[in-house]
Amino acid sequence: MCSCHSTKRSREVLCLLLVGLFSVISAGRVEAQKDSFEGPPVDYLKRAVHDPVAILAKKLSSCDAELQYDQKHGFLKSVLEELDIPESSQVLVFSKTSLQIQRISPRHPRAIYFSDDVYVGWCFHGDVIELASTDPEQGAIFYSLKQSEFATPNMLRDRGQCLTCHASSRTQDVPGYLVRSVSPDKAGHPILGSGTFTTDHTSPFANRWGGWYVTGSHGRMEHMGNQIYSEDKESSSQPSGLNRKSLEEYFDTSAYLTPHSDLVALMVLEHQTQMHNAITAASFETRQAMAQSYDMNKLLEREEGFVSESAQRRMEAVADQLLYHLFMCDEFQLQDPVSGTSDFALDFVKRAKVDSTGRSLRDLDLQTRLFKYPCSYIIYSPSFDRLPDKVLQIVLTKALRILEGEEVSTKYSHLKKENRTAILEILLETKPLVREAYQQLTSAR
Repeated sequence: MCSCHSTKRSREVLCLLLVGLFSVISAGRVEAQKDSFEGPPVDYLKRAVHDPVAILAKKLSSCDAELQYDQKHGFLKSVLEELDIPESSQVLVFSKTSLQIQRISPRHPRAIYFSDDVYVGWCFHGDVIELASTDPEQGAIFYSLKQSEFATPNMLRDRGQCLTCHASSRTQDVPGYLVRSVSPDKAGHPILGSGTFTTDHTSPFANRWGGWYVTGSHGRMEHMGNQIYSEDKESSSQPSGLNRKSLEEYFDTSAYLTPHSDLVALMVLEHQTQMHNAITAASFETRQAMAQSYDMNKLLEREEGFVSESAQRRMEAVADQLLYHLFMCDEFQLQDPVSGTSDFALDFVKRAKVDSTGRSLRDLDLQTRLFKYPCSYIIYSPSFDRLPDKVLQIVLTKALRILEGEEVSTKYSHLKKENRTAILEILLETKPLVREAYQQLTSAR
């Protein structure tokens, strides 16, 4: 064999070994994941973002928007109004598990308000308002707004500090959101020896909302909310934390925009945070897989645009994970009906995209599960629409196969025929991307 052929063969062997190495690293989701999204092709900290808070920041700097300050809540009310976040979304957390821990306690819980794409945190006498906002391509972006009557309002973007907690296995290894349940002591400190839970729609009620206040009815089901714990993991002697209509026995609720920490709002929050993370994970993993595949094309002198089997497998895997959250797989089945105490449920449904018969993916069930139709309303978010085309097509094709009953995996057995039919009909009327994918699929048959 001539030397040039030998050199080419050696290069091919080396490249194949590198492909295998890339696959192992991806499958393991190793610690280097953080470095991968901070550098190309994601460039999390460097690329321009266009999330709702970034857009508001530009309006403020150009004087196209103005925030009003009041002595009781600072810029809070004005921020919520500008970002179209309902006050009824308020939920209250008293565990010291966030930035302003010195401001948080069972007597002064932290308030969180949220819409589909934005989260706002406010502390009693807090130094800043904390904001997290979903960029269509870059995922969760974190900001702070100084609470000062004499300072020009400025949305300061976090440069990585928040990622200490908000980029880990709890957030699906991407910059993201999470709802944690802990066993708080009388000062609000988590009792670490008791363990913690990251909660979503799959979590048993018994593991939810430790360190949170909860208002609402939930029958016989028990949760960890409204309770102080001791080192022996037992709750302290205080008013029962279950089926609470009011929180006045725990703290002065008049300091907050509403007296509620609505049970239904908490359940929606848990689902939507991890759904956003699944979308971001699918986006980041696809961009990384495609970039590595294209680099290998150059080394192997393959045709431009060739997608390796390794990259295809990676995209299939993250698409399946996204579909798991989209269709509410393994959802905890409610043993009794639940209801909240605020107007959150009404405000939530008002934002629905409805079909010609008045159905929507925001219709609440609250009898045996969260939603009447188990398909996440986050499918309407800009981040879903802006998924990289290759993984978006995989997700849409698989979703349609599931809804048409072609997917026989037991993972989707909870989607009964009537539910699949209703979800498909709603999406075909209200989601153009789904309609276009369906038309392409049917014309190809």
